[in-house]
Amino acid sequence: MKNIFRSVVALSLVTIGFASLSAQVSSNGVVVNNTVGENPFFDASTNFDTASTGTPNNVGKGLYFPTTNLTTWTFKTANMDGITYPTAFDGMIVYNGATGNTVSGQGVQVAVTPGFYYFSNPGQSTSIANGRWLPMGGGSPKFDVTTAAAGTATNTLVAGAQVYAIKGQFTTTAGSTAVTITPPTGITSMYGITIYKKAGVGTGNGNKVVYARDLYSYDIATGAAVTGSQSMSVVYPQDTYEYILEYLK
Repeated sequence: MKNIFRSVVALSLVTIGFASLSAQVSSNGVVVNNTVGENPFFDASTNFDTASTGTPNNVGKGLYFPTTNLTTWTFKTANMDGITYPTAFDGMIVYNGATGNTVSGQGVQVAVTPGFYYFSNPGQSTSIANGRWLPMGGGSPKFDVTTAAAGTATNTLVAGAQVYAIKGQFTTTAGSTAVTITPPTGITSMYGITIYKKAGVGTGNGNKVVYARDLYSYDIATGAAVTGSQSMSVVYPQDTYEYILEYLK
């Protein structure tokens, strides 16, 4: 009688365990599985299209990712001790359902749209500062340069430092090479500039041509700039011009 009771209790515990597992599998370490010594760490392929065997199956299975909002996402960094998360989330995949910019201070700030993203943070173990969310599917993510004071993070890094870009305008006076280009928030040095004339801007006939990609001098404290290079100054006709300023913080 005692053995029967023990068997019933054991069977009940196993049943409860399987019921729990069917609802959720939680792991923060090595996943115990039945594919030891094989490439997959987990095999969930028990339900698939069996048309080739003559037994059609119209109830397919897919891996469903909970929707994440990367415009409000913040990393929990308390356990980033180099052991618990030894790669500092490098390679982590999420499905983002929002449109906007990622949160400042949570790696490099980038623009995101709905889709799958992975966190690229190679060579790190305790920091997310230089990591960034990148879209899956190859290629470089597009970014829209705006007039926002914080600037727009570009696809360019220089010795690990992020290059930002900001869009602006300046107006010239007749016969002068001096212009004022408002220094963006946090600038430490200029990386590059493109000055152009766009249709509908200013009073002249905009023909969307590039006027210059360099400056003779630029004061990042006051915004005072002199157009041209050491060998040739550029005198702009009196008008309003647009520019894209790339810079480091």
